[in-house]
Amino acid sequence: MLGARAQGGWRALRRCASLPRAVRLRVREALGAREAADAVRVQGWVRSVRSQKEVLFLHINDGSSLEHLQVVANPSLENRDLTFGSAVEVQGKLVKSPHRKQNMELQAETIRVVGPCDIWSFPLKMKERHPLEYVRQFPHLRCRNNTLGSLLRIRSEATAAIHSFFQDNGYVHIHTPIITSNDCEGAGELFQIETSSEVREPAEKTHFFNVPAFLTVSGQLHLEVMAGAFTHVFTFGPTFRAENSQSRRHLAEFYMVEAELSFTENLQDIMQVMEDLFKTVTSTVLSKCPHDVELFHKYVAPAQKTKDRLEQILKNKFVTISYSEAVEILKQASQTFTFKPEWGCDLQTEHEKYLVKHCGEIPVFVINYPYDLKPFYMRDNEDGPQHTVAAVDLLVPGIGELCGGSLREERLPFLESRLQRLGLTDAYQWYLDLRKFGSVPHGGFGMGFERYLQYILGVDNIKDVIPFPRFSHSCLL
Repeated sequence: MLGARAQGGWRALRRCASLPRAVRLRVREALGAREAADAVRVQGWVRSVRSQKEVLFLHINDGSSLEHLQVVANPSLENRDLTFGSAVEVQGKLVKSPHRKQNMELQAETIRVVGPCDIWSFPLKMKERHPLEYVRQFPHLRCRNNTLGSLLRIRSEATAAIHSFFQDNGYVHIHTPIITSNDCEGAGELFQIETSSEVREPAEKTHFFNVPAFLTVSGQLHLEVMAGAFTHVFTFGPTFRAENSQSRRHLAEFYMVEAELSFTENLQDIMQVMEDLFKTVTSTVLSKCPHDVELFHKYVAPAQKTKDRLEQILKNKFVTISYSEAVEILKQASQTFTFKPEWGCDLQTEHEKYLVKHCGEIPVFVINYPYDLKPFYMRDNEDGPQHTVAAVDLLVPGIGELCGGSLREERLPFLESRLQRLGLTDAYQWYLDLRKFGSVPHGGFGMGFERYLQYILGVDNIKDVIPFPRFSHSCLL
């Protein structure tokens, strides 16, 4: 089906046959057209060239679709610059294709090479399936690879689906700061920001913002401010963690989806939003990017049967267990863990993966973590003898933790007492103010976007789901 923009072009052509230029179509629009057209212009990059005695075949792509558009031309239109990787503009007739695998093809009348490509030095080769390890060496060119092109389209659709989910459910989108003096206690190691003059002259002890400033590790505390005026808020932006790790699980820069809900007294309300968000966004991605997702499931992670697992998950209710139940399950496991499971210790990735497997490979909510294990802002359950807070982590197969959240401590005396014990009262006086002026029970959660993509696509290395990897000394970015 042609897009509205293209359809407007068809109507204009019918009204005035003397228009000087052909209707410009994207490859996706051309492939989805339901009728032939006499004057069409398509721009993109050549993905294959095959010249025969009586006909010239090209496949071109503009990034709008995994599938390429076939161009059929007279061999006289070929020239030395028409090579794999070159940028072209093709004008001609859009006609029904005689081949079953493609609905439409373009019969070229003119082919203009906009930008030639030296195929001998171009690191990506025609009709070759390059492994992800290879294309990581070329961060400035890897988006031209089919796999990474699919990844970027999936990221785009998933981003739109996340925004749609929250807006359809009445949430207000908040742009939380990227540069902040707030370290969001317990969220992770921070990158501190200094100007070049501060680095050269550290003895002056001055700061650009008059206080130490950091790249944000979470927008949560800023969202809590907004949750004092709006009942439902969310943010979706970059966050930074200065953990010195080059593992397949860690990124220094990633995107975080975070939400806060006011007038919420039940942890189950937070968990329901987590589950609904996951299922809605995943269903949208599977329906809007079926071929792109299939590429990952078929060629990148074929052994994991990710598609079958996702379809099963979308049909089933997520499992809920308490932290105490989780520890008992781990203690009774026949598996030997690197980290011995004990009550009061944080769950490690190996523990999280085992718990999901134990529960039938269905995502698992683990709730009510030890009081001393979690940050000051999580709500005290006032239970005993094992003191816990109303916290929740969502664990998914093969990955471990995907989301983390809690009810927030809205009771002023409880919050004052804990901040005093931690020596944080002065730093978080503004946070106490939120509890003095119209405080309500509330809670929220955060989900790592790249980790979500890693899970639904079955990718082993999280660095393969970001547009620009920053782990190579040869990277120019």
